[in-house]
Amino acid sequence: MTGMRRSLAAMLLLQCGLAQPTVAVERLSGEAIRQLFEGNTVSGRYNNGRPFSEFHHRDGRATGHNRNVLNRDACWTTTQDAVCYYYGPHETRRTYCFSVERSGQLYVLRTLREGRVNGIAAIEPDDPHRHTEKVPAWNCDGLISRRQGEATRLAGR
Repeated sequence: MTGMRRSLAAMLLLQCGLAQPTVAVERLSGEAIRQLFEGNTVSGRYNNGRPFSEFHHRDGRATGHNRNVLNRDACWTTTQDAVCYYYGPHETRRTYCFSVERSGQLYVLRTLREGRVNGIAAIEPDDPHRHTEKVPAWNCDGLISRRQGEATRLAGR
């Protein structure tokens, strides 16, 4: 049944794409990604059909969920040409970086190293799902809470 849902979702996405006029794909710079994601929620589906939705705080936290598992320590930052997410304490941290392509109102997240599609998302203004209210706040360490040319800003309320 799950495989059938994924296939159906993929077919619907494909049909929606075919029904729309052709739109050029634009690869976003890190600064464009930051401006787009910061203070907004990125929600979508991974290539396996599972959902994600994260509110991107200005202080570097990413509240929300991945595959319906609540984030309790997620942080985000941008590089020159990508967005990177960090999960877990420093000793066991997992890092994922993605390039972002815009095609109309959809955003394609590709793994930075392999270039494979990791997910498709839409941007929702602010925090419409109230992700911030679902878990206690945490701090993002200096590794990702600094931006070039700016002082360190740690997450917190």
